[in-house]
Amino acid sequence: MTVIQQSAPIPAHRRLVTDDLEKLLTILPDAIRDRLATHPHKDELIEVVMDLGRIPEARFVEGTEDLGEAAITKEDLIYSVDRVGMFSGDNRAGIERTLHRISAMRNRQGEIVGLTCRIGRAVFGTILMIQELVESGKSILLLGRPGVGKTTALREIARVLADDVGKRVVIIDTSNEIAGDGDVPHSAIGRARRMQVASPEQQHRVMIEAVENHMPEVIIIDEIGTELEAIAARTIAERGVQLVGTAHGNRIENLIKNPTLSDLVGGIQAVTLGDEEARKRRSQKTVLERKAPPTFDVAVEMLERQKWVVHEDVSIVIDTLLRGHQPLLEIRTVDDEGNVNITEEMEHPIAIPEWNPQTPMAPTPNRPQGLRASGKMTPIPFGEQKKKFQKRGSNSLDQMIDQSWTVTQGEKIREPGPNGEDYPVYVYPYGVGRSQLEQVIEILRLPIVLTKDLVSADAVLALRSQLKHHSKLRHIAHDQHVPIHAVKSNTIPQITRGLRRLLNMDDPNVKEPTDIRLFSQSSSDDEIDALEEARLAVEQIVIPQGQPVELLPRSAKIRKMQHELIEHYRLQSSSFGDEPNRRLRIFPA
Repeated sequence: MTVIQQSAPIPAHRRLVTDDLEKLLTILPDAIRDRLATHPHKDELIEVVMDLGRIPEARFVEGTEDLGEAAITKEDLIYSVDRVGMFSGDNRAGIERTLHRISAMRNRQGEIVGLTCRIGRAVFGTILMIQELVESGKSILLLGRPGVGKTTALREIARVLADDVGKRVVIIDTSNEIAGDGDVPHSAIGRARRMQVASPEQQHRVMIEAVENHMPEVIIIDEIGTELEAIAARTIAERGVQLVGTAHGNRIENLIKNPTLSDLVGGIQAVTLGDEEARKRRSQKTVLERKAPPTFDVAVEMLERQKWVVHEDVSIVIDTLLRGHQPLLEIRTVDDEGNVNITEEMEHPIAIPEWNPQTPMAPTPNRPQGLRASGKMTPIPFGEQKKKFQKRGSNSLDQMIDQSWTVTQGEKIREPGPNGEDYPVYVYPYGVGRSQLEQVIEILRLPIVLTKDLVSADAVLALRSQLKHHSKLRHIAHDQHVPIHAVKSNTIPQITRGLRRLLNMDDPNVKEPTDIRLFSQSSSDDEIDALEEARLAVEQIVIPQGQPVELLPRSAKIRKMQHELIEHYRLQSSSFGDEPNRRLRIFPA
């Protein structure tokens, strides 16, 4: 796990919390109100549950507590219902000028037999982890389980965009949960405007009406849940309006599997490939592909209140998932002092086979017997390795690698290397992105085959943060005499060094020519130009002259590629400036 960025602390006025708890207490029966008013943890109260014939409950962040010993009666429910606003078609009501939500349960006759009184809070500073994305103008989709803070984040996003950025913001407030009950919206949304919805079934119509009648620059929607609402969201995004919304689902994978909401991430369709294309992809002939550009540019998975996973390019993430690979996760956390840490890690490392320490593994007949296995091989610079292979005529490095990729099971194909090695090397990846591994192997033409069989592997390449928590892998590797090579992060430079070190080709005194294709996610001219600019700056100014260099402004996606390229040279770089003029500064060693 690698820390990429750290922010400055949040100013004190940005951590304010307003909940108007006293106004909610006034609608509760006397016994419940008195108990909560003096409760030591009332600031952590999430909701109060009152069910007919049951003891009322108070739900806190850390658990649940009974409120007294007397069961709720019909008179208690009537007392509370008379003091709140009108219940809408989705059985929700509110208290005027507050953010609290009161939800009703009804019996078959339509009578209210239960109430859930959820505390609504305006928390200033909740979106610090994604503030630069909010202000960039990109459409953002928030995902997460109920109660994780999606609506609170929407409320803060509306205020920041309306007050701090000065944009025209319209909130589609179906349940009056974002801006509170009553005709006057809560002050927590700042200068943003609020459009109420008569019934949940009309939300998609009000979304289109907001664009056509009120000229918004930003539209904010809570709980996109139907196909009509997904279509309306795409229509809004295609008109150039920034869209910020939430959807049902904990993770972005849930949207892919949801036929109703899959259009939010571009839609999914089955495509039949030709024989040549299927062989090139090493896949089946019928594959799933993205049908259209995603409605939302950025997706945020709110795992916890202070831990979010950010997908800055939804299209790349969806394409990666549909091809059966795990995307690299950008995890953002914030501590109590307001410091934001951005890290990268893999979520689902390759599974470890079951191992019983009482049953020793049988020796593998294909275990390498050359100098590489004995540890007596002396390193040879990578460029000289290539030259030695190329002098061998028909058994060249390129031909041998092409053959090795056809081997998936059965007996291994081996070729003696220039220094007595056994090539190709069979590598078991653990926690390292397979797509990045394949990219490095293919472009650098390394004599490596990736295998899912740990027992027959020649070496393990593991992500250091994953390796230290899994002693089982270390035990199996030790028992089978398989060396483990660790990499710090899932970046191209780290993986490249790890593979070269594994092959004993990593000589720091020999500089290999940098292949820009390693760091580009496509062959677009913008990416190639930006990477070439960074390469020339490093090789012609930073290293020979020892001077820092500033590059031209680029998008966040391209800056990330430039950061990886700079790391390849073992130099430091940082981004500075505001969008759209944010750019890289490269520092000498």
